[in-house]
Amino acid sequence: MEHKHTYDENGKQLCCTPQEGKIYKNAGAKKLVEEDGDRIPKKKKEEHQHSDDDGHDHGETDKTAFQMFLPAIISLVLLLIGIALDNYIKPEWFKDWVRIVWYGVAYLPVGLPVLKEAFESIKQGDVFSEFFLMSIATIGAFIIGEFPEGVAVMLFYAVGEVFQTLAVSRAKTNIKALLDQRPDEVTIIENNQPKKIKAAEAKIGDTIQLKSGEKLALDGELISDSASFNTAALTGESKPDSKNKGETVLAGMINMNSVALVKVNTAYEDSKLSKILELVQNATAQKAPTELFIRKFARIYTPIVVALAVLICIVPYFFVDDYVFRDWLYRALIFLVISCPCALVISIPLGYFGGIGAASRNGILFKGSNFLDKIAEIQNVVMDKTGTMTEGVFKVQDVTIEEEFDKDEILQLVNVVESKSTHPVATAVHEFVGEINNSINLEDTEEIAGHGLKARANGKEILVGNFKLLDKFNISYDVDPSKIVYTVIAIAYDGKFAGFITIADRIKDDAKQAVEKLHSLNVKATMLSGDKTTVVKYVAEQIGIDNAFGDLLPEDKVNKVKEIKARNESVAFVGDGVNDAPVVALSDVGIAMGGLGSDATIETADVVIQDDKPSKIPMAINIGKKTKRIVWQNIILAFVVKAIVLVLGAGGLATMWEAVFADVGVALIAILNAVRIQRMKF
Repeated sequence: MEHKHTYDENGKQLCCTPQEGKIYKNAGAKKLVEEDGDRIPKKKKEEHQHSDDDGHDHGETDKTAFQMFLPAIISLVLLLIGIALDNYIKPEWFKDWVRIVWYGVAYLPVGLPVLKEAFESIKQGDVFSEFFLMSIATIGAFIIGEFPEGVAVMLFYAVGEVFQTLAVSRAKTNIKALLDQRPDEVTIIENNQPKKIKAAEAKIGDTIQLKSGEKLALDGELISDSASFNTAALTGESKPDSKNKGETVLAGMINMNSVALVKVNTAYEDSKLSKILELVQNATAQKAPTELFIRKFARIYTPIVVALAVLICIVPYFFVDDYVFRDWLYRALIFLVISCPCALVISIPLGYFGGIGAASRNGILFKGSNFLDKIAEIQNVVMDKTGTMTEGVFKVQDVTIEEEFDKDEILQLVNVVESKSTHPVATAVHEFVGEINNSINLEDTEEIAGHGLKARANGKEILVGNFKLLDKFNISYDVDPSKIVYTVIAIAYDGKFAGFITIADRIKDDAKQAVEKLHSLNVKATMLSGDKTTVVKYVAEQIGIDNAFGDLLPEDKVNKVKEIKARNESVAFVGDGVNDAPVVALSDVGIAMGGLGSDATIETADVVIQDDKPSKIPMAINIGKKTKRIVWQNIILAFVVKAIVLVLGAGGLATMWEAVFADVGVALIAILNAVRIQRMKF
């Protein structure tokens, strides 16, 4: 049975860990990476924290930077004093057990959390963790009398862990900001009086009162005359969005001026924001192949390294004449310190997490880090026209009705028939004709996919759709549809051609710029649409698209994408309609326009563009490319440096200090490289 995630009333995931972590809990990063606290239902959290025998760490995780660095500061001070006493002051009393105790005390603040984590990992069956490696390496250093180096290795490791914690925390800031956008309470108007209730208790039909500066908790319809909203949390767009009476407003929008009234039209759990939160919370559960490989690699690599360290210590005994156990043990310990895979284990997930965070800040939602990898390799972007590259807001341009028909009667009939459709064309007709004539009795209404609508009115058959619909029912007409540039609604009534209505849609402002950027990324652009070929070709010419095909049924779009995939080329499909869901599912990366997009398409898509801007398509590809580049830079850096120092360590040419650089130094460089993506402009 397929696992379904469960969440509490605040949208926190209850059932399982969204992302595994590796940073010891005292640094506070385990909570950030693993969301450890989020696995526990709210009601049980207090008893979980105060139970003494649950086997979990009880260290504080909500610490300031100073508190997190304090153990390292204490160890550093004691270590520096110890080195000064050893090498410069050289008092008589600083030797034997006094010297051991001094360095032991210096070791404890940074060593105890790691020793504890090593013990916990062994109890859970994970023997060869990096905590175990660091523990045996530093304890081994103490055993052979290298006290300062044992303390130094653990000290630098602890400092590295704190920096990792801070890096992960920074990476989560963008996503946490998004998760905080849903208010817990709303003010509804009940019996003409304002009343505060929990947002989850608000029902469809309730009227929400939204004061200036307040966030909307549910999707609804604006019933005030007008209002201005900050939509940055949803779209990444800082420019205020003005809405008029009757327009849709979404959860997460912030009212910017006077009090606004909103009628709830969507249940709390079904709002666009709720779906977005679910996407974000589950995003890190979908691992990229690189990330999965590194995890598997670390599980195999670490035991092999431990075995090699043992061999480095023992095997020379049989081949080296002047074998000294202490020297070869020291080399084995250096080998262990260098071998820790922390640079890979933390920097790679952090790189992907940074990519997801950077994308969400720009109004692009990736449903998993695997899609960052996939989108980076995309060779073709196939897109729908209406609502994707055009506004999806149609206006009637011209009405041509045959002389034998009454123009007003035909328009009234078309208005009633189109009221059964959700297509933007229907809205354009309604705006042009006006109120629906309820005295017209409509029967046997049927939507024919890719063609239009068929119904019976006044006992006669009426067809409203494209000219293919008329062809399907053998209606003859004396018009050449190929010579009409605009979108056309063809009409037939009582078995005869009654006329047509031309409708125009506006190309989005950034559509041309989006195609130019795709070309600069060596990505081919193709447009597929159910709209008539002349309109599709016209739009394609205006924005510079390579190939364009019109008059397509949903299955034709699927076949066109299959043709591209048959050439062994990767495809991303961008769409917004219900009919686009099959082709979105077929493509390597499905991209949905989240503003106007249907729930079915958003659900099926791998990437959601929240503000419907075409320019976000190349931006998403660019984020994927830069994320992948950073991840591979970290992998190569870690492997090259570690390989060099491993060889030097095994040959006795590297000390513990080089080992510390190869482990902690490389990890810090990789982390700093990974967090770069959050500062990049796309």
